[in-house]
Amino acid sequence: MNKQCSGETNGTDPEVEKAAIPLERDGFLRTLLRHLSGTLQDVIGLEEASGFISVVGQEIGDEINKAYCNALSISSLDPEQVGAVLVDLKRRIEGDFYIISQDEDKIVLGNRACPFGEKVEGRPALCMMTSNVFGSIASENLGYAKVSLEETIAEGHSECRVVVYLKSTEEAAQAEGREYFKTEPETEL
Repeated sequence: MNKQCSGETNGTDPEVEKAAIPLERDGFLRTLLRHLSGTLQDVIGLEEASGFISVVGQEIGDEINKAYCNALSISSLDPEQVGAVLVDLKRRIEGDFYIISQDEDKIVLGNRACPFGEKVEGRPALCMMTSNVFGSIASENLGYAKVSLEETIAEGHSECRVVVYLKSTEEAAQAEGREYFKTEPETEL
């Protein structure tokens, strides 16, 4: 007789439960994202995969920006707060970002540990999450941002180097990256 159907067991087995399987929620979700981004990169190409991940990053960036503004009881962040928020949000998700330099035109960040851990290796499309989260937060608060992913762990570097341009300068125009603009609220006619 099938034990599951007879109600004689709840499906647990002490030996199975004690098996040394490195499976937990965080690792599972990072592996899921690795395979999802890898499949997208393989099937539709890196540029298109990056585009899909960018859409998700934009939404997450908007949510995170609202959360920080609400927590700080302010309507928008100033440039110094933007830099602090970018570092803090990555710290909260186990990244290790830090500010190398910051001035009125740009924030240069380094990173010693990716929140995706080793799962990011060979998956540069996942870096669009950083680009879009950083770009959406900076542009929503300061009007404009361009994010240049100069070096990434995903591409085999030992650290990341990310430049967030806060103004449309000649230097920003020459840098490879994605531009972000403040979204204007929709008005009813």
